[in-house]
Amino acid sequence: MGPLVVYEIISANTNLVMAFIIGIGFGFVLESSGFSSSRKLAGQFYGYDSTVLKVFFTAAVVAMLGLLFFSLFGWIDLSLIYINPTFLYSAMVGGAVMGVGFILGGFCPGTAFCALSIGKLDALSFIGGLVIGVLLFTEAFPLVEELFYAENMGTPTINEFLNMSRGTFGLILILIALGMFFVAEWAEKKFPREEY
Repeated sequence: MGPLVVYEIISANTNLVMAFIIGIGFGFVLESSGFSSSRKLAGQFYGYDSTVLKVFFTAAVVAMLGLLFFSLFGWIDLSLIYINPTFLYSAMVGGAVMGVGFILGGFCPGTAFCALSIGKLDALSFIGGLVIGVLLFTEAFPLVEELFYAENMGTPTINEFLNMSRGTFGLILILIALGMFFVAEWAEKKFPREEY
């Protein structure tokens, strides 16, 4: 769940239990938001349904503010949070592959498992494709290893990359989210679609 500083109150095992409970809650929110529907998810790309943008931007802002305030109160040490290293070219290629898969299949990996949990068979085929893709990538890794590790940028956070404080970046991200919500509402009116 994170490097909580208050291990005297919350043990490492309790931390794992909390992470499990939060994971179940996350799945519940995905299902409640309609993310088990591939039509709803694909609607983001076609402009008629911006639920994905709204839910995930809201989640990102809430998580960011939570971490900033937890850090401010000394409840979490942000320097202990693991950040995946950024390999720019493989991130770009991987993002493009995932985006195409998202549009074609109507799911991302998390929402596919959400849909499978309520018995949607199209999600099962998507997860099957995901497993095959992982196996193919693993077997082909020696061929793409150079690209995978190209342009290593280390582990910068966006605020460090932009040379600004966490608080300033947080405020800017909140303003961007509000702007995106406005654009999303406009897009839904501009590209309406009958109920699906």
